[in-house]
Amino acid sequence: MKLLTKKFLVYNSLSSTIQSIIMKKIFVLLTITAAVACGGEKAKTEEKTASTEAATPAATAANDISANPDYQKGLELIGKSDCLTCHKVSEKLIGPAYKEVAAKYENTPENVKMLAGKIIKGGQGVWGAVPMTAHPQLSEADAEQMVKYIMLLKK
Repeated sequence: MKLLTKKFLVYNSLSSTIQSIIMKKIFVLLTITAAVACGGEKAKTEEKTASTEAATPAATAANDISANPDYQKGLELIGKSDCLTCHKVSEKLIGPAYKEVAAKYENTPENVKMLAGKIIKGGQGVWGAVPMTAHPQLSEADAEQMVKYIMLLKK
């Protein structure tokens, strides 16, 4: 109690300008603390919303693609290759995101064959100036399986 009284007396003896500066700093500190606390609550709310949405039939249907044999085999083949050096599922890296590729092309047998050929032979110009490296070691069947996986990522 004596310490608190001493601090109060010291505070009262300061000039009004210094008191004003101290009060502003305290206000800023409290504002930042409140913002962080509210941000944490927002994250919890978003987490709850996400878990609720995951339970909806639409989200369940979207998760069903992982049970698709084309999805499983294509994902396995991509994981064993060097594809992830240049591509990601949702973000552009060196090459386009897989979801961008899926959005650009209709999922037809002709497009699957054409894109598999680009994987094997390489390509340039469709997604920019950086060429895609050829992968001649891949069989046409494996390349097509990879494309089928990518096409399943279309929203």
